[in-house]
Amino acid sequence: MKKQKRTTIYDIAKKLNLNASSVSRALSNNSNVSEATRQLILATAKELNYQQNSMASNLRKGQNQTIGVIVPHINQNFFADIIAGLEEVTYQKGYNLVICQSNESYLREIKCVNTLINQHVSCIAISICADFEDDSHLRNIKEHGIPLIQFDRVTDTLDTFKVLNDNEQASMEAVSHMIEQGYKRIALLEGPQNLNIFRQRKEGYLKALKKHNYPLVPELIKENAWTKELGAESTRQLLSLPEPPDAIFASTSDFSALGVLEVATKKGLKVPEELGICGYSNEPFTEITSPSITTIDQYSVSMGKAIANLYFQEIDFMDNGSHPQTVSIKPQLIVRSSTLRNKNRV
Repeated sequence: MKKQKRTTIYDIAKKLNLNASSVSRALSNNSNVSEATRQLILATAKELNYQQNSMASNLRKGQNQTIGVIVPHINQNFFADIIAGLEEVTYQKGYNLVICQSNESYLREIKCVNTLINQHVSCIAISICADFEDDSHLRNIKEHGIPLIQFDRVTDTLDTFKVLNDNEQASMEAVSHMIEQGYKRIALLEGPQNLNIFRQRKEGYLKALKKHNYPLVPELIKENAWTKELGAESTRQLLSLPEPPDAIFASTSDFSALGVLEVATKKGLKVPEELGICGYSNEPFTEITSPSITTIDQYSVSMGKAIANLYFQEIDFMDNGSHPQTVSIKPQLIVRSSTLRNKNRV
């Protein structure tokens, strides 16, 4: 079936034997067009099923009511909720979202940035990918005069608006909770240390150990265990130690924590009695696993709303040389069955 050609202002102008500029003015409610001519053009536009190309119109006006968003993964609840929070605010303001996924690829992230720049978006919000190398493509955004907001995963080499979680404090609270539940050897599954969020979560883990006079045991820290599969493999290695851990803090994600739980279940370990498990992000499945998984709620919808509000309320300050604002959102420890070894101490 042949695709029907989209109707343009030139088609309307040809049918009415008018100039395209006259049609354009009428469709824009320009007062220089008589009411009779305007009504004729509107009727013809309806007859021909004309749909205005809003992007082209906005470009002619030098504006585009669209915000570009770049996330590492669209299919993770954390990022999906951020997008939902953003959309709730932008919709009320008459703005649209263009969503791009880097899939943890630096080269793909650069392509996403270039695509959004070429679309003349009003603002770009980004959470950087795992193999982030340098900020040249982010500087390119600013050089094009497009406001930039970093969120969750950010680079500190660039002074921009940021929306962050207090990852260090949240991790410290999680590890302290496990210590208070009587766990003695708490392992850490950490993510790539080139990303700010995983450095902060590790720092919170270390501070909790120090606060409670627990020794730092290097063999209990596993690097880059940030997927379900890597979390499971790290757990197998940890449980094979002469002195295995009695608790594991999967600071990378709940998916990693799920990998821990699956290995523990296959080995016949009782959770939380023999092994405590804590994840990060409060993915929906953590409520329905057996046992349910203790985790950290990052209030991702609120983070999305904060990103949008920064653009609509604060972004003009970027033009006067003032220091861009950083918004910090406090996460919450959600205690569930996987760490409740001592139910009298919650």
